[in-house]
Amino acid sequence: MKPILVAAPVETPVTLAEAKDAARVDFDDDDQSIGAYLAAAVAHLDGYSGILGRCLVSQTWRQGFDGWTPRLRLPFPDVADVSVKYVDADGVEQAVAAAEFEAVEGDAGAEVIFSSDFTMPTLSTEIEAPVQVEFVAGYGAAEDVPADIKMVIKALTRHWYDGEAGEPAQMRLIEKYRCRPL
Repeated sequence: MKPILVAAPVETPVTLAEAKDAARVDFDDDDQSIGAYLAAAVAHLDGYSGILGRCLVSQTWRQGFDGWTPRLRLPFPDVADVSVKYVDADGVEQAVAAAEFEAVEGDAGAEVIFSSDFTMPTLSTEIEAPVQVEFVAGYGAAEDVPADIKMVIKALTRHWYDGEAGEPAQMRLIEKYRCRPL
């Protein structure tokens, strides 16, 4: 199942002023265009549909599961504030106590691992994804996003603003941050 964005980031990794500076633009006439290219550059890299397979600035996501397993794999690394809820056999939403699980970083994302004494309750059969994990993913604030990712966002913005096709050479700088292949 695809994860659902619950709360988008409150800021972008690169400001409009930083993008304009990188594009060597010192007037306001093209702010709307540059802002659109900046948003497209961030979307190209960030979140579930981004090519990095990870979140840049902190954002809240929800991942549904159709049943219990000892490990629930989340789609992103760098997770915090994890909560687990489920709909029981009576159709009532319940919360799993935080002491019953932990979030652990894996190679391609985080996992929720349940304690060995956790008894997996019976789930509703009326709901497609009765187990729901909500979490915050990302590096933190914009200032916490690695500098080379910010450099690529600026390069993409400038590249597209200048009318160039394809991607700039700086894209190679972010390969080390990819969590899933293209």
